[in-house]
Amino acid sequence: MSWGIIATWEMAYEGVSQASLMLQKGLSSADSIEEAIKIVEDNPLYTSVGYGGLPNEKCEVELDAAFMDGSTLSVGAVCGIKNFKNPISIARSLSKERFNIFLVGTGAEEYAQEKGFERKDMLTDEAKKAWEKRKIEMKDKNLSPYDGHDTVGMVCIDKSKNLVTGTSTSGLFMKRRGRVGDSPIPGSGFYGDSEIGGAVATGLGEDIMKGCMSYEVVRLMKEGLHPQKAAEKVVYEFSQVLEKRRGKAGAISIVCMNREGEWGVGTNVEFTFAVATHKEGPKLYIANKSGNTTIYQQYKVQAKDK
Repeated sequence: MSWGIIATWEMAYEGVSQASLMLQKGLSSADSIEEAIKIVEDNPLYTSVGYGGLPNEKCEVELDAAFMDGSTLSVGAVCGIKNFKNPISIARSLSKERFNIFLVGTGAEEYAQEKGFERKDMLTDEAKKAWEKRKIEMKDKNLSPYDGHDTVGMVCIDKSKNLVTGTSTSGLFMKRRGRVGDSPIPGSGFYGDSEIGGAVATGLGEDIMKGCMSYEVVRLMKEGLHPQKAAEKVVYEFSQVLEKRRGKAGAISIVCMNREGEWGVGTNVEFTFAVATHKEGPKLYIANKSGNTTIYQQYKVQAKDK
């Protein structure tokens, strides 16, 4: 029986590898994707997600995460949550609620406290040093503060054809307190429907959220487009819209998978992604834009130690 998982960025490779073992054994897509994203969140070397995530302008780590169950269309999301480990797990918990499924700031923290989620200072010494260095660079070299904003996003389908999507990020480095990008917003940073497929996005959230891009990819898959064609069409057509109306399009990358485990990727920048299915993997790829298509090739995993 078919199963699969696809995820944004090289940092997801270890999580995708673990999830593939779980999916092979028949475990659920929900449990598999949560475990995969937690692996990314827990590694302080991945400075755009979870523990060790780069802080905002006030040197606070504010985290965003979302979870969507494609079989029930249930969604849970948290934004700007501080001092709690594994926001993806908190988002999944919220997806089981009927009301109050999208919580921000202190409200999200109160919910996490009530449900017994682990409190943890998510600011590492390394992240604080990076923040201090950037403050100096902004003053002395007039450098932009906004860097290091790679979201981990995943689409996962199990042997029972239950599809889920999930995202987790610390957002823009040096962002304004309270800033939220596309990652926790349904239809923008993620979307999933077990009868069709799912998609997740990464890049400049302020541009991605202008196009409801993840939903658009799923809609095109529903109309019969292969995931690769759907991802390319959405990324390149909307990039052109932004260029025409605003003069520039920020970084936009989307990965997607349909209910048969077929996958696709569209990007307007160089971009790595990880994938595993009943037919292949786990494998890591590097993708680039070529005209209005995306070309990719297998990429060697770079060794990282905690």
